Amino acid sequence: MATMAANIGMMDGAYFVGRSEILAWVNATLQLNISRVEEAASGAIQCQMMDMTHPGIVPMHKVNFDAKTEYDMIQNYKVLQEVFTKLKIEKHIEVNKLVKGRPLDNLEFLQWLKRYCDSVNGGIMNENYNPVERRCKGGKERNPRGAQRVAKSLQADNVANLALGEETGPINIVTAADTISTFICLVIRMLLYIDTGPKQGRMCSMSGRDDSASEIQALSEQVSDLKHSVDQLEKERDFYFAKLRDIEILSQTPDIEHLPVAAAIRKILYAADVKESALAEAQELVTSMHSSPEEEVNDTE
Repeated sequence: MATMAANIGMMDGAYFVGRSEILAWVNATLQLNISRVEEAASGAIQCQMMDMTHPGIVPMHKVNFDAKTEYDMIQNYKVLQEVFTKLKIEKHIEVNKLVKGRPLDNLEFLQWLKRYCDSVNGGIMNENYNPVERRCKGGKERNPRGAQRVAKSLQADNVANLALGEETGPINIVTAADTISTFICLVIRMLLYIDTGPKQGRMCSMSGRDDSASEIQALSEQVSDLKHSVDQLEKERDFYFAKLRDIEILSQTPDIEHLPVAAAIRKILYAADVKESALAEAQELVTSMHSSPEEEVNDTE
């Protein structure tokens, strides 16, 4: 099946399946109600499709069905890539394009996925598979409105802490960029309100006007500094993401992909748990691989 998946070329009939048919397939199979292919950009739907096609192979407790940020979406695609590796599916996932929510990229990936699933199960849905139950028991599914409220609350707290100069623990590059962008928007709104807000207090003194002008100038400088910080964070994020992608491609090279070091590198790259480091497991993998030949030599002696 892995070979068949790799042989699905761009001129295959799979890529001529219409958008409406793809949406109908997703909704019927997983009992969802999405209306656009971009709603599958988080990677959670693809993970559950693989879970239905190969029951038990996807760690559904690691799949976040309420992923909103690119960082959370990337974690889902790491889970999916790990599943592909287990099944020996040689399919490159264009994560950087999919998480942007581009319709064509997401449509093509869903077309490929439908072709793969149909090649495995013959287009027949698994009647024993309960997608809703699997999402509730395994996936990190949340109430969308509740999740939005929590996200807004956390974002407001982060902005407040940033303004007060308080530390909130390890800073993720993507989260920091989003937080600073939000803060910039708030400052800009403040500036616009000061410039065009209600014309009250016309009897204020000239000194009061001077104070307002100086505050506007100070806020403008802060906005400029924060914009510069966002640009630097985005460049740093893209730089390290490109490096990781190069390492991933190198570790999948046929000449070295079977080596213990390459396997250990993939173990770290595809680790989906943010809180726990996969370094110890990767080191253990390398150590066990190296110790095996020595044990065999001792046994022969």
